[in-house]
Amino acid sequence: MGDWNLLELWRSMGTLCHGVVIVLAIMFVRSVGVSASRALRYRLAREQSKAYIVETVESFRDGKLDQAIVAAEGNKRSHIASIVAAGLLDFQAAPHGMPEQQVIEGVERSLERSSAETTEELKRGLSGLATIAATAPFVGLFGTVIGILNAFRSIDIAHATAIKVIAGSISEALLTTAIGLSVAVPAVWCYNLLTSQMDAFGVEMQNCSLELVTYLRARQVGLHKDMRAPIISA
Repeated sequence: MGDWNLLELWRSMGTLCHGVVIVLAIMFVRSVGVSASRALRYRLAREQSKAYIVETVESFRDGKLDQAIVAAEGNKRSHIASIVAAGLLDFQAAPHGMPEQQVIEGVERSLERSSAETTEELKRGLSGLATIAATAPFVGLFGTVIGILNAFRSIDIAHATAIKVIAGSISEALLTTAIGLSVAVPAVWCYNLLTSQMDAFGVEMQNCSLELVTYLRARQVGLHKDMRAPIISA
C-alpha cells in the first residue's frame, strides 16, 4: 500500500475535516439504524396483517365482532388490525337508539384518526432519512472546500507548487466528497424503497376502511352474513 493510506489521510486532516468525517459517520449510522428499524417494522406489519386476516375471516362472516377485536390485540403491529379494531370499538360504543347515519359517521371519523395515527407511526424516522440523503453530499462538499483551502495555504507557506506540497490536502478533499456520496446514495435508495412501501400501506388502509364501513352498513340492516370480511389481502 502507498504512503497515503486511510490512516495517513486521517492523520493529515485538519480539525475541520475531522469534524466533517465524524458528522458523516454519525449520519451513516443514523441512516442504517432508521432503514433497518423501518424495514423490520414493515415486515412485521405485513406478517401480522396476513395473520389477522386469516384469524378473522370467520368472525366477520358470522358477525362476531368481539372476536375480531380480540384478535387485533394479538396483532398490534398490523396496520390493518389497528384501524379495524378502532372502527369496531367505535361502532360497539355507539349508544343504543342512535340514528344509523350518525353511527356510521362516527365510525368513519374513528377510522380516519386511526389511519392517520398509524401512518405517522409507520413513517417515524423517514423524514430524518430524507434529510440525510439530501444533505450528506453537501457536508462532504464542505470538507472538500476545506481541503482545497488547505492546499492553497500549503502552497503559500511552502512558496512552491510541487504536487507533494498539496497532495495531502487534495486527498482529504476528495476523501470527504467520496464519504458524503457513500452516505447519501444508500440513504436515497432506502428512502425511496421505504416510501413506496408506505404508499402501499396507505392504499391498503384506505381500502380496508371502505370495506369496513360497507360491512357495518350492511350489518345494520341485517345483511352481514352475506358480506365478505371487510379486510383486504395484505
